Amino acid sequence: MDRWATFDCYGTLVDWNGGIRTELERLFGVERADELVARYHELEPEIQTSNPGISYREVLTIALERLAEDEGLTLPEGETSALARSLPSWPVFDDVRPGLEEARDRGWNLCILSNTDRDLIDSSMVSIGIAFKLIVVAGEIGSYKPAPKHWEVFREKSHADPARHVHVAQSLFHDIEPASAMGLPTIWINRLGEPDDPRPTRTLTGVADLADALDSLVPPE
Repeated sequence: MDRWATFDCYGTLVDWNGGIRTELERLFGVERADELVARYHELEPEIQTSNPGISYREVLTIALERLAEDEGLTLPEGETSALARSLPSWPVFDDVRPGLEEARDRGWNLCILSNTDRDLIDSSMVSIGIAFKLIVVAGEIGSYKPAPKHWEVFREKSHADPARHVHVAQSLFHDIEPASAMGLPTIWINRLGEPDDPRPTRTLTGVADLADALDSLVPPE
């Protein structure tokens, strides 16, 4: 039977923190960058929860505007869409392509479950350079993780056996916690060096050894 590995994209495969930080440094200077990135991470899920039907492009724009307002900063004219414009150039982590290729070569079907829009994820897929069997994005389903709809739509489209499905992600809040609550085995990609957490089934610091971890959870037949 098929084995499926679903992935978050931004933070897990693409350097979400680095992409956002680069833009905040450009707009507001390096001195407060760490503080602004931390505040941004608080604002974004609040906006997604209160407005699940809006596009991720809108989420990025509203979050940037609110960040500037809350912190008493001046957002330069014409820069309200700076984060959305920059997203296609956010860098892919170096271990991603070889790690995903190895998993695919071992027979894993790969799928993206992302809190983004189709055009934005398509740009990132070009940078990643790996074909995914399925891509489920918030902009097309009117829902943002950690709500369960991404996984529900995935099951409808893939007919995956939950016992042969592993979810892989960096965010405990958006991905590991809800996927674990559904009974799925999970692999936490702890790229930020966060403290150990009991919720994921496996923990890795990157995806270089992903194929071995996947096979340990769902061995090949």
